[in-house]
Amino acid sequence: MKIRSVVTSSSASRSTAYMTNVTGTRKLPSRRTVGTRLALPVQKVTDLAALRGEVPPMAPRHDSLYQPKGRRALLDVRTREQPMAGRGRVGTMGQAQANRPSMTGAAPAGTTADLYPSNSALYLDPNLVEGADYGRRYRRHERFDDDLANRREFARTTVIALHGGGIEAGTSELCLAIAGYHPASLAVTPAGGVTYDYWMFEGLRAASNSELHVTSTHCDDSVAVSLCAGALNAFSLHGSTTSRAGLPDGTAAVLVGGRNGTLKQLLLDEFAAAGLDAIDGIDHEAINGDEPENIANRTLLGMGGHLELTTPLRSAMFEVNTREQRKNTTTQVFWDFVAASRNALAQLEADQPIL
Repeated sequence: MKIRSVVTSSSASRSTAYMTNVTGTRKLPSRRTVGTRLALPVQKVTDLAALRGEVPPMAPRHDSLYQPKGRRALLDVRTREQPMAGRGRVGTMGQAQANRPSMTGAAPAGTTADLYPSNSALYLDPNLVEGADYGRRYRRHERFDDDLANRREFARTTVIALHGGGIEAGTSELCLAIAGYHPASLAVTPAGGVTYDYWMFEGLRAASNSELHVTSTHCDDSVAVSLCAGALNAFSLHGSTTSRAGLPDGTAAVLVGGRNGTLKQLLLDEFAAAGLDAIDGIDHEAINGDEPENIANRTLLGMGGHLELTTPLRSAMFEVNTREQRKNTTTQVFWDFVAASRNALAQLEADQPIL
């Protein structure tokens, strides 16, 4: 163990003690810190080994629902799409968890900067009302282990939708269903199936929901950050126009990105098996979600999954594509996508042991 003394002072040119005029008491400068700094060596690093078996159902502890505030009525019309903000280049898989992102609000060339540089900035806007302009929902499952002899399961995956509701239509409903909850009733679906923690931010306006878009690299919502930071995997759902994805008009496809290469390949395989058009996001630099500061990659492993679904694909998932009716009119395409996603997550978690 290395122990290094640390003494700092903001008054280097000032005497370290002086006499008061009245009492003569010796006083130290107001900003003086005395202490030690410890540098502890790493004793052991354990690699992940193969472990097979399905995660048992988890009992939910909390489901945060909207609590409308103020007099503003909640209206429901067909949604408007928001092109995604730009993203960075491919990095090394498995990179250690990155530092928190810089909330500057700057956007790469060729993209439109968000109105809000972070979730915190949006929440502090006095002109916005939670429950009228936007809402947040999440579920963190209760886990505990009081057994001295045996190990218990813990939540390894978090499903998130940063731009739900009217911002990127359909991502809220997908977030719930992939997490194991029916988007209309919140009943565990399939019954007795695996459930995951989830978080979503949703635009609730009748129009102009795109103004509420905060890009993934700038997400600093406390619950979202804590859920992802405490999980091995994050599964992030987004919507994109075909033009933003660089695809021909009318293309119903999902671009699979993020820094977890294993999850990406599992998803590509499962989507293909389900008859869904899936594209590796590696060649779509602007929306492949591979930046370390992307909320999907701010996990215990420093990597996660980032999915961009085109507008035609999401439209095919609902018979009535409005915020009020999407949850009640899901199609077979919706459930095929959900099943493929859950199959990929089950295979991923099977190789992530409880040590």
